[in-house]
Amino acid sequence: MNVRDSEAVEALLSAAGHVRVDEESDAELVIVNSCTVRDMAERKAVGKCGNLIAAKEGRGRQSETGGRVKVVGLMGCAVKRMGTDVFKALPGLDFAVGPRRFGTIPRLVERCLAGETRILELPDDDEVPAGMDAHGGGASFQSYVTILLGCDNRCSYCIVPDVRGHEYSRPAKEVVAEVRALAARGVKEVCLLGQSVLRYGVRNKAWTADDPASPGGYVEAFPRLLEALSAIDGLERIRFTSAHPKGCTDELVRAYAEFPKVCRHLHLPVQSGSDRILAAMGRRYTRAEYLSAIARLRAFDPEFAVTTDVIVGYPGETDDDFEATRSLMDEAGFDNAFVFKYSPRPGTRSAALPDDVPTAEKERRDQILLAGQQQRGLMRNNRLAGTVREVLVEGPSLRNAARWSGRDGGNRIVVFEPERPLTPGDLVKVRIAEAHPQILVGALV
Repeated sequence: MNVRDSEAVEALLSAAGHVRVDEESDAELVIVNSCTVRDMAERKAVGKCGNLIAAKEGRGRQSETGGRVKVVGLMGCAVKRMGTDVFKALPGLDFAVGPRRFGTIPRLVERCLAGETRILELPDDDEVPAGMDAHGGGASFQSYVTILLGCDNRCSYCIVPDVRGHEYSRPAKEVVAEVRALAARGVKEVCLLGQSVLRYGVRNKAWTADDPASPGGYVEAFPRLLEALSAIDGLERIRFTSAHPKGCTDELVRAYAEFPKVCRHLHLPVQSGSDRILAAMGRRYTRAEYLSAIARLRAFDPEFAVTTDVIVGYPGETDDDFEATRSLMDEAGFDNAFVFKYSPRPGTRSAALPDDVPTAEKERRDQILLAGQQQRGLMRNNRLAGTVREVLVEGPSLRNAARWSGRDGGNRIVVFEPERPLTPGDLVKVRIAEAHPQILVGALV
């Protein structure tokens, strides 16, 4: 989501006459886009701003910006959480902008260049940002598209609803027009973004009776949107993230089955396998309901890729609770999992609870789940050996420039020898020869 917001800001600044540079040392304007979902992420953003301000004021490491920087800004979730305290932490900051106000940044930069400083723009919880559909003019075959802002789930540990505000679903007409324009520019894959993307259209009506984009046929707004986007010429793949198990309905499964452009991969955070901890977290589903959602997805496609997020060390998590999480991961057969050690965030319900799982125990549980996922990922990928995958080429492999890589419909990384001239964005067939826990290796067919 921050990548997408940053892209939009870059496009807005370019339209206002600013020129992007490739190296930070050449920049006169530097904006740090912050995250506050975990404490360390916020600390890194604030620390980076502090270094930039020191360089601007002639203190610290001049090499960081080459002494050229004139304006330093901070945007995103940390600004919303900190409010006016942001200028106590960063007295030399020129401007700070909350997550739904990034459309004002070009105007704020002009004010800063005219001599103003310490400008704060905080959104209200229902504000709809300007510039959400702004995209840069550079050629790319992939693009993010925001369809849902904010979150109303209110999980006990999560600060996102406080900093990103209430849910707002962009009108389907706007989304379809944006994706159609991207496809006309050569974009082959879009990823639809929302904090809980399957709730698209729940809080506010995304479709209208006179909407020419409305395909009809579905009751639920999100599957209808997938149907409308699948009809766009030139678009090859549709992805989306992140999901909540409550939205994994029969209508969603039907959309996966009927529209081949919708990639068969779902990131479905589980957070815990213990019903007791799930209830304490306010997740609104049980272990059995979560596993039932995965069963529906794999009933029509056993290769359907499911990835997840897990939290270890939530307040009060016992050895039995942890064992329930470990066993759920085995039963679910995740293709990949991202494991996080619990840390309290200010203002959340869980922050009032004693953080009673020792750090060393959190680390132990973290390592056990990661090791288990390595085995599980290898087992899942081994089943694909000998199969032919359709791969969207991304370019040279990061680890071996002689090889190229891309992703299949399940979002699995596939590495192969190019063997013939290729361009990022090409769709190719690759026969899988080797399986590893997180990558597949094969040869072009």
